[in-house]
Amino acid sequence: MRTYILRRLAVSVPILLGLTVVTFFFTELMPGDFVDGLMPTTAIANFSPEQLESMRENYGLNRPPHVRYLIWMRELAKGNMGRSLASGAPVRDEILARLPATLQLTASSLLFGIIFGVGLGIVSAVKQYSWIDQFLTLLGFFWISTPGFVFAIGGIFLFSLKLDLFPTSGIINYGEEATLLIRIHHMILPAVVLGLGSVASFMRYARSSLLDVIRQDYITVARAKGLAEKAILMGHALRNALIPLITIISLDIPFLIGGTVIIEHIFAWPGMGTYSLASIFARDYPVIMAVNFMVALVVLMSNLLADITYAFADPRIRYE
Repeated sequence: MRTYILRRLAVSVPILLGLTVVTFFFTELMPGDFVDGLMPTTAIANFSPEQLESMRENYGLNRPPHVRYLIWMRELAKGNMGRSLASGAPVRDEILARLPATLQLTASSLLFGIIFGVGLGIVSAVKQYSWIDQFLTLLGFFWISTPGFVFAIGGIFLFSLKLDLFPTSGIINYGEEATLLIRIHHMILPAVVLGLGSVASFMRYARSSLLDVIRQDYITVARAKGLAEKAILMGHALRNALIPLITIISLDIPFLIGGTVIIEHIFAWPGMGTYSLASIFARDYPVIMAVNFMVALVVLMSNLLADITYAFADPRIRYE
């Protein structure tokens, strides 16, 4: 296992390098630059080309793209992600300040999706072709086909404005102490909204996987031995049905991270999503590069964690 992990980590290095190259040069294709984003289009006419060029020189934007990329890579090798063009603060410090909020939201929505998605999938498989199964299938299709921002706006309208159960935005209310209960209270609505798509996806895959397993011969033998149906389902069928679910869960993590951009913006959640969206609007290249690098790193680590989890779910899997 140790050899496999080291090999995967070694393979991740060129992947991360390739992702930084693609991100940087696609960012270069964006119209305008940070200087253009500092002022309205009508105000640019008031500056001479020499003044604009001087401003670009101050921010280091007058250098060729490949030179700026190599400079960024050199700083990254030292553990430095550069400074934000907008704030002037080190990008690493700003990311470390916002990353916990995003990880908290993403992990909570993933946990919500796993618990309710797998649970409803088991119910749907056990009650195959019943009205419960048909209702959950219809509900799952509705969740998958509806964009997350619709649930976000609807949730704020219903649960925040009408029922006054949850706050409309933010991680704490102004002037409140940031206790654990207050943070959880603020997190429930955005986490549920972000995790609804995962619930639907996990539910359908759990149902399909479990139906395949309970038709296997060893399940029939277990029933013939007189084992209780609950023991067969939880002790034999569910563990073998987890293998494809592990893959789906690991593949869902990038979608959750991508979904935080919109959800955090709607709920004014002070995480990586709002930070990256603001950097895109401002054309803050160091921040864009650093955020994409961190997201790629999290995705690669989640895939590695999924491979390791396979071995625990199925003892027959070995990586040596």
